[in-house]
Amino acid sequence: MTGRAQMKNTTTFLALILVSSAAVAQDLRIGVFGLFHPREFTLSAPAGSALVVHAGEESLVLEGSSGVNLAHIRLHGDHVVLEVGTRVLSASECTVNSRKNGPVDFNLSVPGKITRHYRGTLEVETGLQTLTAVVTMDLETAVGSVVAAESTMGTPSEALKALAVAARSYFIAGKGRHRDFDFCDTTHCQFLREAPEGNTAAAKAVSSTQGLVIAYQSKPLAAMYTRSCSGRTLTPAELGLPAASYPYYPVDCKYCREHPSRWQSRLSAEDAATLKSSNESARLEVDRRLGWSAVPSNHFVMRKEGEQIVLRGIGQGHGIGLCQAGAQAMAIAGADFREILAHYYPNTVIVTLRGPCSSALISCCSARRAAACAGLLLQRLELSHAIE
Repeated sequence: MTGRAQMKNTTTFLALILVSSAAVAQDLRIGVFGLFHPREFTLSAPAGSALVVHAGEESLVLEGSSGVNLAHIRLHGDHVVLEVGTRVLSASECTVNSRKNGPVDFNLSVPGKITRHYRGTLEVETGLQTLTAVVTMDLETAVGSVVAAESTMGTPSEALKALAVAARSYFIAGKGRHRDFDFCDTTHCQFLREAPEGNTAAAKAVSSTQGLVIAYQSKPLAAMYTRSCSGRTLTPAELGLPAASYPYYPVDCKYCREHPSRWQSRLSAEDAATLKSSNESARLEVDRRLGWSAVPSNHFVMRKEGEQIVLRGIGQGHGIGLCQAGAQAMAIAGADFREILAHYYPNTVIVTLRGPCSSALISCCSARRAAACAGLLLQRLELSHAIE
């Protein structure tokens, strides 16, 4: 068989694998509301939802039609206390699911601070003088929640798709940042809000890229992304961070170079004492104390004015990986999500994950890249047969 014929057959075979396979559903454990150090929660059942709440050996149902759809959960010593009407239950933890022991829609609140709607199952247990809430949700639900949280009204669909693939890649490859759950709902992992409704642009971006992730050297990568890169993306090493499995090659970002996001901030000399430009750890230390707008990026100059330190800078975020501002500009100019991702993550491919973990077989999702991925696939044919 000629080389051209072999390439054609391989391309067809890869395309058929893509069409005939679906990404295996995965569940993620997301720690929520940890920033509030909660000692109490309010749990409620939305219209049409029935919540089965378990506390130790006892269970009860929250359902609007029954007139009992609200529960108060509070910390008492080393126990979780559940109050529903006149009933009071106490246990080491409480869990919430549907009547079929599966995911369910529910509202969870930190009283006086925040309320969010979730779909999944819930665990509430005691932590160090706080309550820990963990929502177990489907991977695609989590991706939609991230895209909804990170995007703004009017973001082009191709930019949303690029963000969805990056967020999914991070969820697949980035586990291990927390001991008791897979990820948190803050920018420490990925900023996560409520899942978008099915007819929204964010939801459509997620469904149209379902199962797609970014891979480097045949493995999905925990893709980082940033709000605005200042004109050139950075590597972790440039910010004093440990090297990642993916090198994060720096790339030019025309939009941010021509339209930099400028900012100014004033800090006390004490707060700015350890701050250094291009040092992500120092920036995060200040932002955790003073808020995320204190030092928005690593590109800044410092000048003393009286008793204060004035910072003038450009960009938003750490500047690594996909630049969301640049991605929007590329999409407006006509680039699709594959071209956007290829620009910000050089030497990677977009793949669809087959199997329950990141070490499973991956197959190329673009026939145009099939020849480049042929070697990878042929090396894994035996594994492919085993999976199927």
